[in-house]
Amino acid sequence: MSSPRRRLVIVVRADPVICGHSGEARNLAEVALTRGFDDVRLLTWPVPVLQAAGLPLKPLDGILPYSEGITVERPDPVGDYRVPDGRYLAGLTGRLVELLAERVPTTCVSMYLAPHDAVVRDAVDAARAAGCAPDVRTIAKAVGSDVTNVIRSCLREGRFGAAVVLFTRFLANDQVVAVSEYTRQEIIACAETVDAHCGTRFARQCARRISVSYPPIDTSAYLDLAPALVDTALRRRGLDRDGYVLFLSRLTRAKGVYDLVEAFARSRARSRVRLVVAGNGPELEHLREVTRHDDRVLFLTDVQDEEKPLLMAGCAAYALPTKPEPDFVETFGIALTEKMLAGGGPVITTATGGVGEAVGGTAVVVEAGNPAHLAAAIDRVVLDTTTEERELMADRARAHALSFDRVRVFDDLFSSGTAVALTG
Repeated sequence: MSSPRRRLVIVVRADPVICGHSGEARNLAEVALTRGFDDVRLLTWPVPVLQAAGLPLKPLDGILPYSEGITVERPDPVGDYRVPDGRYLAGLTGRLVELLAERVPTTCVSMYLAPHDAVVRDAVDAARAAGCAPDVRTIAKAVGSDVTNVIRSCLREGRFGAAVVLFTRFLANDQVVAVSEYTRQEIIACAETVDAHCGTRFARQCARRISVSYPPIDTSAYLDLAPALVDTALRRRGLDRDGYVLFLSRLTRAKGVYDLVEAFARSRARSRVRLVVAGNGPELEHLREVTRHDDRVLFLTDVQDEEKPLLMAGCAAYALPTKPEPDFVETFGIALTEKMLAGGGPVITTATGGVGEAVGGTAVVVEAGNPAHLAAAIDRVVLDTTTEERELMADRARAHALSFDRVRVFDDLFSSGTAVALTG
């Protein structure tokens, strides 16, 4: 086999993790095959490690295959039980060093700064120190959890040293981007806090250098869905078109799922539609316990990739009443834009974080954490919205969501050259 001319390596918490950013990695890889990359591979974590972490996972037998030309690697850990942490990071870093040593022109894109930017920085530094002279350019993409789960936790706990490390690594990259304008502004605000405490100058650099790169979405997977396929998928689940309100996301408090369950219980629309809660997460069992006497609520934990757009297209409304929590704020909302592409009933959501950028003024917006407001919105959408109004809302929503097509996003992000993407 001839040596590759252009390489893309994505280091990522890939499938089967239920996460919009694992979908981003897939979409970047798929587009890369059409943009002259002749070696595309995903470096990711072994499945047992993902399971042990307690991450919400898709059914292993329901994951869509990658296109021919995309290779998935799950490097083994380095060291034994005496290395309690970092064994798998060492495996990822070591593999990236091996790829950089081949001197294929490479751009390294790290998404989820913790821990993947550390993998990139350590691998690039090691390759250079070893005399490999890699032809490499680095791009770091900050996603929501980098701010809400990592940087802000450092500031809340007064652990400014860790925040300094994160900002230093981030700004050491050739190009730095954020998943939304909201995320960009949050990073700058955090940098100002660190600067005030430590005397650093991160905020000015962040404001000058960070640009926005929205999540790439495979719009073709959600457009022009055959009505017969939608109806077949719904029959298999015992559902009717426009006969349910859909929640499809991770089952966590920050996604507002408890507010939705309460709102649905008090809504008038429950006499006409069911509530379908699709997904997995830490709140699953408690939610089942809370709703055990309500036969109008249906839980689906085995939704496969091909089924997701069909469920979205058939719903009377899609509700994601996400709200800010100390450890999570919705910094974009990929599922919202996927639903907007699929059609079906209107999106009901909140103005939390970067959601406004995702929906672009095309959704029914309710107050975060307000079940009464949410119940009224469900009733209005299900009971009072005409067919013509629904079609107009769907057309406007789809037109906005098309701006996040993966080809357009890829071309904007990768215009500088070949890429190794590390995501989360």
